[in-house]
Amino acid sequence: MRTIKAQPLTHDAFNAYGNFCNLLLDGPAGFTPDMIETNMGRSYQGASFAICRTLVKDEGMVVAAAEFHSWTGEGIIPLDGDVVIHVGKPTHPRLGKPAVEDMEAFYVPKGTMVTLNPGVWHMAPFAVNCPVNNIIVLPRRTYANDCDFYFFKDEEKFQIEL
Repeated sequence: MRTIKAQPLTHDAFNAYGNFCNLLLDGPAGFTPDMIETNMGRSYQGASFAICRTLVKDEGMVVAAAEFHSWTGEGIIPLDGDVVIHVGKPTHPRLGKPAVEDMEAFYVPKGTMVTLNPGVWHMAPFAVNCPVNNIIVLPRRTYANDCDFYFFKDEEKFQIEL
């Protein structure tokens, strides 16, 4: 039987087959869009993979903002801890804000992929017990081309409890 030796993953050695990127972040919370992309078969079907690092916040899970993408869905996978996400049903784009009173929150266990439909209001997940690296999957350049934000007024903010 023939054997081959596993070699270190380097860009020079792997270039003919694809691309790679270490997606885990250390340190403070942050977001790194479009870290690595893959062609899904057609030029308009590229997917982008990003990391959103979330920390446990001293003030708790206070929702102060939301975003939506009119034309694209989104995938979220917490890699190294559990998270809580908040979501709201799509509203008409001209309304420009979520129906805050109807927003819901969901506990997402480590390693569980959640997909969001186009138009669903959401924002970065909240880490539950430890800092969490979350893979974010979107069509490439979504944050430049299809992202609307709403920052809640003080009376619209709410807190999520476990």
